[in-house]
Amino acid sequence: MSRVVVRATNWLGDAVMSLPAIRTIRGVFPHAHLAVVARPWVADLYARERAIDRVIPYQARGLGEKRAFGAQLRAERFDGAILLQNAFDAALLVWLAGIGERIGYNRDGRGLLLTRAIRVPDPGEIPRHERFYYLELLRRAGLIERFPAVDEIRLDGAEEARAAGLAHLRGLGVSGPVAGISPGAAYGNAKRWLPERFAESAARLGMTAVIFGSQSERPMCDEVARGLERAGVAARNLAGETSLREFLDLAAACRIFLTNDSGAMHVAGALGVPTVTVFGATDDTTTGPTGSLARVVREHAECAPCLLRECPIDHRCMTRVTSGRVASVALELLEETASAWTPGPKS
Repeated sequence: MSRVVVRATNWLGDAVMSLPAIRTIRGVFPHAHLAVVARPWVADLYARERAIDRVIPYQARGLGEKRAFGAQLRAERFDGAILLQNAFDAALLVWLAGIGERIGYNRDGRGLLLTRAIRVPDPGEIPRHERFYYLELLRRAGLIERFPAVDEIRLDGAEEARAAGLAHLRGLGVSGPVAGISPGAAYGNAKRWLPERFAESAARLGMTAVIFGSQSERPMCDEVARGLERAGVAARNLAGETSLREFLDLAAACRIFLTNDSGAMHVAGALGVPTVTVFGATDDTTTGPTGSLARVVREHAECAPCLLRECPIDHRCMTRVTSGRVASVALELLEETASAWTPGPKS
């Protein structure tokens, strides 16, 4: 195949965890034109990836728009499509585009639209972390014989992002080391640690805090900012004020990052930023951050991980995690990484 299109996943964390598969596809087809079709809200994640030649934003909704997008892909004359997204819609698009080779997992009723409908792995057949789910698609399709070494996931262009983030922070009047905080989680409230505890933990780190989130999460982020300001710590709430590209840059410029299990966690970890994540309702062995700079904090709860969006009882998996413990883990990580961290240029 000389022209290959990959349908990317729709969620930011999944997009990060699928990067090893995309890079493996590049290795299988080193001279091919490799394009990624992605929703606009994750498209910028791929902008600096060296394995990708082009990112094609996709935002079609109704059947008419999907047909038009399929016609657009047809004009590109792709030889093959690899679907990392699981949805029926992904298979419909590449079928409408008339792409000759269509590879994806046989799920969501889309098997007849695929030329290679791959059986979904059963629990226990592959390593637990989600990055292997995407790599297994390639293995079962016969594109690779074994998994590549992927002990950690790192974004390309992290240093470029950090330089841009430091410049952005200077423009905001923020200097010195910065603690990034992302108290939200798109999946549901069950994944969210208490906002006041984020503030209490960050207040012990001795640095300015920058708080990230969506527009809908701004009131929660305001609560974190107020808690920090009461503790005498400078805080800047940027919830709803950054594009994904700006968030990538700003996160890369952080000295440390405190978060829940979220897309922000995966981004910060993949940028090589020391990251402390509070887990409760979800399973860090399947969707946790990777690499030596990531730390997971969780407390035992009989019902966890439940994988529910909302806790039906008392949210004990999160309330049992104290701010003191998270601060202690963060301070240890700061000490361990002190020799490797260099401050950015002064304004």
